Amino acid sequence: MRMVFRWFGTGNDTVSLRQIRQIPGVEGIVWALHDLPPGEVWPLDRILEVKREADEYGFHLDVVESVNIHDDIKLGLPSRDTYIEHYQRTIENLAQVGVKTICYNFMPVFDWVRTELHRQLPDGSTAMFYEKAIIDRIDPRELIGTINENPDLTMPGWEPERMARLSELFDAYEGMTKERLRENLRYFLEAIVPVAERHGIRMAIHPDDPPWPIFGLPRIVSTQEDIRHILEMVDSPANGLTLCTGSLSADPANDVIGMIREFADRIPFVHIRNIRRFDNGDFIETSHRVTDGSVDIPGVVKALHEAGFLGYARPDHGRQIWDEACRPGYGLYDRALGIMYLWGLWDSLQHRA
Repeated sequence: MRMVFRWFGTGNDTVSLRQIRQIPGVEGIVWALHDLPPGEVWPLDRILEVKREADEYGFHLDVVESVNIHDDIKLGLPSRDTYIEHYQRTIENLAQVGVKTICYNFMPVFDWVRTELHRQLPDGSTAMFYEKAIIDRIDPRELIGTINENPDLTMPGWEPERMARLSELFDAYEGMTKERLRENLRYFLEAIVPVAERHGIRMAIHPDDPPWPIFGLPRIVSTQEDIRHILEMVDSPANGLTLCTGSLSADPANDVIGMIREFADRIPFVHIRNIRRFDNGDFIETSHRVTDGSVDIPGVVKALHEAGFLGYARPDHGRQIWDEACRPGYGLYDRALGIMYLWGLWDSLQHRA
């Protein structure tokens, strides 16, 4: 297991590379050019800027999260071929700095959804919260102010320029079915995977968050069957999965450990986080400690260890603790605690072996 840490870049993150360097075992940053809209080619000079910053602290850039996909590709419009060509050129540029894994998602309109960013937990910390009853009745436009509370730290997938087009996006996806969205993903993968193969890069699709349809929008990466279908549609090691324990575990029907055992050779990247589920469909993000949530984190790590996992892992979202002012889910302190919890589990398995 190779530990990495998501970093949003200079001027766009409250956490510095100097601080990340002090977390034991972190060898690389998970990064992106967050200011570029989906569909643009990532310029090589911008990529090299990030490499220079990472090199100063001895970090690699093996994992990108995310090279977002233009909606015309998801919608299957004639213009998608232009945006697919741009994506191919971005892959070629990323290969020049040693990128090995590209995390991406294929969710319509929203990359992820929560109803509250600072729900207080019993210990006084705060975390991101999903309340099903609100989602069932709310106009999605009402969420924009909640998610983009700090204009200096915009949330991925909720960029203001994208949210300004929300009505237009919903109109465009009107009538979209799961079957059509799947076929549009197949078209994308058939064009992209051969390019990724040539450059030694593995594409790793992220599960839906949450893993069920919302606001009438279909989901295609929510279950074990969904994932199996995607991996089989283009059967290549370069067509892989970002296994996100928090996203998938929001649905109690999902067997995340079973997914690791079935798809182990197609998982180049894992997001390991804990959530607590409630019987009414709500969930809240918690510490990584197994007793704080509903996810069998030790079982997840054990399954990865037994599979001989050699890919990349990050602690994913954390709580806001110790009065840290940060992007919700992406502070320093709780993610660092999460890493040490994960290393403790991993080291115990290594020692026992």
